[in-house]
Amino acid sequence: MTKYLLNVETSIGRIGLVENGAAISNVFLRSEKAPPDMKEHATPLLRRAAKQLKEYLSGQRICFDLPLQPEGTEFQRAVWKALQLIPYGETRSYRDIAEQINHPKACRAVGMANNRNPIAIIIPCHRVIGADGSLVGYGGGLKLKQQLLNLEKSKSYK
Repeated sequence: MTKYLLNVETSIGRIGLVENGAAISNVFLRSEKAPPDMKEHATPLLRRAAKQLKEYLSGQRICFDLPLQPEGTEFQRAVWKALQLIPYGETRSYRDIAEQINHPKACRAVGMANNRNPIAIIIPCHRVIGADGSLVGYGGGLKLKQQLLNLEKSKSYK
């Protein structure tokens, strides 16, 4: 299966968007490198994803309307689905997510799944914080996580 890559310059740096021919399968944040076997091609879906990403980063969009196919285990996909239910401008703890997916003792496993989210920002893993309210781990770094949370807080739509 050929994967297509579109690198997008955004207000937070270069972001790589990847589709698998049917859905968005990966997002590579500025600190990550996309695998070299991907073909750079601005497909209609990737152009739509880039537009929505830029709208989100400028505060004009609160949710994404894109087909997503993150690759992972059944447990990881359950966590990623739960992340998509966290409302814009809100946060949840790893424990909240563990309880939501009916694995209340799996806080650490939820953290690992959150860390392996292949579609960052679009699947909002940045909205997951520590039980004490502290910022914890983020693939793009804690500074970027804080930036995304601040954006959502400043543009909160109620």
